[in-house]
Amino acid sequence: MERATVIVFGGSSGIGEATAKQLTSAGAGVTIVGRNAERLESARVRIGGSVKTASVDATDRASVERYFESIEPFDHLALCHSGGKGAGLFRTLDLDDVRSYIEAKLFAQLAVAQAALPKLKPEGSLTFVSSGSARIPILGASGLAAVNGAIEAMIPTLAKELAPLRVNAVSPGVIDTPWWDENPEHRDAVFKQTAAQLPVGRVGRPEDVARAIAYLIDDTFVTGVVLAVDGGAPLGF
Repeated sequence: MERATVIVFGGSSGIGEATAKQLTSAGAGVTIVGRNAERLESARVRIGGSVKTASVDATDRASVERYFESIEPFDHLALCHSGGKGAGLFRTLDLDDVRSYIEAKLFAQLAVAQAALPKLKPEGSLTFVSSGSARIPILGASGLAAVNGAIEAMIPTLAKELAPLRVNAVSPGVIDTPWWDENPEHRDAVFKQTAAQLPVGRVGRPEDVARAIAYLIDDTFVTGVVLAVDGGAPLGF
């Protein structure tokens, strides 16, 4: 990991920020990427070290392509960016919200990954971040499951097609990130219920997922894997 160069999309908060901090602590040269320059600068200060920032909108393909055209070849890419819509019971689910989630997560991750390939070193890695909604039946998460299931389904194929570049994904369960902040009462209820059901007795923290991403980046004998970081959710739900 030491002296490796890593780009973390969605690095200004939550899982992305924790990943950047984990990798920086391990000696990697990290660049965090996001849309908001002020949030990136705040994250850079919190992370410390020599982390760099780049303001890029992952949903803007032209902006993504310009960014990768402007940089030198690098070792690893972590795709931690996501969207905030798409949840709800299916009978009344707003499909425009699901479409927004597809654009913000699935298409954005695909676009960044594709644009990065010319600059990603063949001996490096590409790590997606999906969600446990793809694997665990959760009321109100059918739209999220559809998007994250699509990400997880393509991992083995990409690992074979893009070899020797290693391609993996981390699939987090319920993680205490800013994604939940818009509805604190709902967040608190979900966290309480989830902690009671999980074998580990708590919800996840961004650092739990960051360590898993760092492992997939560092271990050169792992590819085509979707690694669940969910506190044993399939055992408890």
